[in-house]
Amino acid sequence: MAIVRGFWRVLVGVKDLLVLILLLLFFVGIWSLLNGRAPAQMPNGAALVLDMDGAIVDQAAEQSPFQALTGSDIGAQREVRDYIRAIDTAAGDNRIRALVLDLDTFVGAGQANLQSVGAALQRFRRTGKPINAYATAYTDDGYYLAAQAGKVWLNPLGGVLLTGPGGSNLYFKAALDKLDIDINVFRVGTYKAAVEPFTRTAASPEARAAEQALLDTLWQSWLGDVQAARPGTDVAAFIAQLPQRLGAAGGDQAKAALDAKLVDVIATRGAFNDAMVKLVGEGEQRRFGTYKGVTMDRYLASQASLLPSTGDAVGIVYVTGNIVDGEAPRGTAGATTIARAVARAVSDNDDIKALVVRIDSGGGSVLASEEIRQALIDAKKDGLPVVASFGPVAASGGYWVATAADEIYAQPSTITGSIGVFAIIPSFDRALERIGVAADGVKTTPYSGEPNVLGGIGPETRVVLQSGVEDVYRRFTTLVGAARKLPVAQVDSIGQGRVWAGSTAQQLKLVDHMGGLDAAVAAAARRAGLKNKPRTIDIERPGSPLGQLISAFVGPGEEQDQVARDPFAKIVAGSRMRLLAAIGDVRVIADGPTMQAACLECAGQGSPRPAAAARTGSWLARLALR
Repeated sequence: MAIVRGFWRVLVGVKDLLVLILLLLFFVGIWSLLNGRAPAQMPNGAALVLDMDGAIVDQAAEQSPFQALTGSDIGAQREVRDYIRAIDTAAGDNRIRALVLDLDTFVGAGQANLQSVGAALQRFRRTGKPINAYATAYTDDGYYLAAQAGKVWLNPLGGVLLTGPGGSNLYFKAALDKLDIDINVFRVGTYKAAVEPFTRTAASPEARAAEQALLDTLWQSWLGDVQAARPGTDVAAFIAQLPQRLGAAGGDQAKAALDAKLVDVIATRGAFNDAMVKLVGEGEQRRFGTYKGVTMDRYLASQASLLPSTGDAVGIVYVTGNIVDGEAPRGTAGATTIARAVARAVSDNDDIKALVVRIDSGGGSVLASEEIRQALIDAKKDGLPVVASFGPVAASGGYWVATAADEIYAQPSTITGSIGVFAIIPSFDRALERIGVAADGVKTTPYSGEPNVLGGIGPETRVVLQSGVEDVYRRFTTLVGAARKLPVAQVDSIGQGRVWAGSTAQQLKLVDHMGGLDAAVAAAARRAGLKNKPRTIDIERPGSPLGQLISAFVGPGEEQDQVARDPFAKIVAGSRMRLLAAIGDVRVIADGPTMQAACLECAGQGSPRPAAAARTGSWLARLALR
């Protein structure tokens, strides 16, 4: 009988294995069919429609098959490189007559990426082709892009509500005191404000002054760009006189925006559609209206076969999100993932003659940051020049990685610097004592069981932690000094944990040039001696085919169909995103590595992203730059 049962188990196992193999073959077959289709046909004289749903990011976070199937997705994200490539290609494509920006469900982007997309839109306008923007309501990020259009349309029930960067942070000291939880802080850097939520009930004067200077610079950059795109618009005056302007317009926000020349036309979406029909004619698709248009995905697919597949190339390495040790999916900078991808690309592809490291990160693990930097250094030893391109944020660990570069490009609004280090460890001895719980034990050395979060951190451990923080800071400033050819004392004076806007960082010699990714690619090509414009190769972990396949069938979750459209709801949604970003960064600080150099000022100012969780290691080795 036992033999029969055993044989039956083997048969069941074989059956399950065959079913699994058949399912895998099924999905692989569908994937091959979807990716092997002939290039999409393009209508002639159409409008390129950029339906800017969700957020613009440098690298879209990878969505797991489980998230796609359950609808608990991370939010729509589109990569800035896709927008720029589509806009620049369409500028020289005679089949594209106009461009439409649909900003109704646009969530936002880091300001540096807004500037990159805005520059591409200006290049498109210089060809003489019209750009039309439409939304029910505009807030800061959406209006920045709309301002690049020749004609800005606004729904009659909408408005333009501009707030400028800034907002509230959370401070937990009073709550922690009530819970008798001690926060032990070891730091280097006068402006290292990341620890203040745990140690203060409000920002310190130094942190407040530094953040005010940063945000004022970002706001002036935003105002300058919008003013240049729409010379007849005075945004500062509109904001200063908003109550009076609304009163004069009888409370009609759309009319107030029109009177201030922030928008050109107040019209329903139906009227906008009719105007586009007159501009480009009627089309067959009805996804965005009856006018003849083509989506960005369809347009890029039609151009895919025209891109060169051989010849000299510049490899682009993406360091996006929290920098962590080991492997990590797209949207998080896993050091081992990135280092292996760089080594493999350099050794296996002789076409790659130079590298550009594109950074949109507030930092993370010191060891991980160094692992990525060393991978770039090894590429340089093989004769490849390396140029850094800063996105919305390149601070702390992100800047650590950039010290491997021969040249650094940033946008005026890039948030960078944050050269400072701290260690933060909670201890619960008072909280336990209050509820009648005592901690006791024996040690073989002063460091046994340290850091002792139950009985209190020992004095010897405190010395070790402070020494470790100071050592990492010395290494950081030395690296920056050598890379930027600056005295370490000068690096220390502009370090101290302070965050700078890209334009200021250039004056401080932390950045070489202003420019986007295209400028960095051109610089890398020049350093490699490439005379013709090179193709680019993205060096990054590919997305999961199964996850992409399921996402293609399932589509976005319900949340994406409920994006706020009216002006007040958009402002509330923006504030909520900043709050979630701040909470996410605080969680990383509290749960993450022991030693950190966190850029809490970056929360809510960079690319919209899901909260990241940090990995942990031994108490002495867990160093982080954030």
